[in-house]
Amino acid sequence: MISEELFERACKVIPGGVNSPVRAFRRLERAPFFVARAEGAHLWDEDGKQYIDYVGTWGPAILGHAPKPVLDAVMAAVPKGLGYGIPTRVEVDMAETVCRWVPSIEKVRMTNSGTEATMSAVRLARGYTGRKYIIKFEGCYHGHVDSLLVSAGSGALTHGEPDSAGVPAEFAALTIALPYNDEQAVRDAFNKYPGQIAGIIVEPYPGNAGFYLPKPGYLEFLRDITAKEGALLIFDEVMTGFRISPSGVQGKTGIVPDLTTLGKVIGGGLPVGAFGGRREIMDCVSPLGPVYQAGTLSGNPVAMAAGLAQLNELERTDAYSRMERLGAHLEEGLRRILHDLHLPLTFKRSGSMWCLFFTTQDVYDLKSAMTGSFDMFRPYFLSMLEQGVYVAPSPFETGFISAAHTEADIDATLAAMQVALGKI
Repeated sequence: MISEELFERACKVIPGGVNSPVRAFRRLERAPFFVARAEGAHLWDEDGKQYIDYVGTWGPAILGHAPKPVLDAVMAAVPKGLGYGIPTRVEVDMAETVCRWVPSIEKVRMTNSGTEATMSAVRLARGYTGRKYIIKFEGCYHGHVDSLLVSAGSGALTHGEPDSAGVPAEFAALTIALPYNDEQAVRDAFNKYPGQIAGIIVEPYPGNAGFYLPKPGYLEFLRDITAKEGALLIFDEVMTGFRISPSGVQGKTGIVPDLTTLGKVIGGGLPVGAFGGRREIMDCVSPLGPVYQAGTLSGNPVAMAAGLAQLNELERTDAYSRMERLGAHLEEGLRRILHDLHLPLTFKRSGSMWCLFFTTQDVYDLKSAMTGSFDMFRPYFLSMLEQGVYVAPSPFETGFISAAHTEADIDATLAAMQVALGKI
């Protein structure tokens, strides 16, 4: 098969044969398929097989793949040049749109990726407060920044060890990793390091250990305690921004963070990230302030045009209500299948984001998410792929519905789930 031949070639010249680890289909007993093209809610691999796609480029493809308004914007931008390294009108248009959609953001700085955005937000929090420690939560992924590749294990107040070779322990020592949804762990951290914690960075709806939700009042608690302690609250909405609602989780919940990081949807499929927040904080960023941040391709005109076109189309259409209807349809059908098959597995969804956990216990943090069975997931995934439905190749990833999915796509997906879940 062509995909297998391509993977063999790739393994000779690319580490693991892929340019991002999860693409390798490790532990799934097969090589990854290679995509030849994508349109709407569908992918076609190099061997000509078609798939209904629930990965959506890991979130950005909220309108589906190759949406005409985005392609038209890119095609109009390309002949004018691919980049200039000097300001453009479209950067201003994008910044004004972001600030209008997300009320907590009064000023915004563009980056090239979500990783750059979180790295810059953490640096800004430290520079603004003059403090060195950052709290993050186990299971919340904030890009492959050295100091954020940390997990604390079972010790809520112990500093984490690096999750990657090449990250000095000294970097990890500045990050306090705590269990998500555990209020007391956060109180204990502030008590142990009074006046030393610059901020909390959190995925308000974690989407990188599967997809699960905060307990009632938890995000409000984080807002209250950071304000009380003089620390900043950073919402990492790289995944949830412009997807959970037009203004992200903060718009859905009414909670106002000090800083927000964005990415994925705002790129329209091209590499874009951003961080923004209150004016007085953002004015600490160079060239106005002492916190340095820069990027040769930041605000790239083609990427800005793609992202702006996607946001404009989301605003023009009923995409959010449509995705909610499709998500509800998927959830109702899947819960009926689980009931009929006597499989009390855990399912989580908000809007167009969802995850089926292969565990019978409730999932609300990394520890509970990790009770999921890979041995149950593997035959499910392989069966879904064989039936032409592509879900994430890991039980600890989020599924994404796009505005391009149809009721027929959902029905076909549920039929495939009936077969696949019957095999575990």
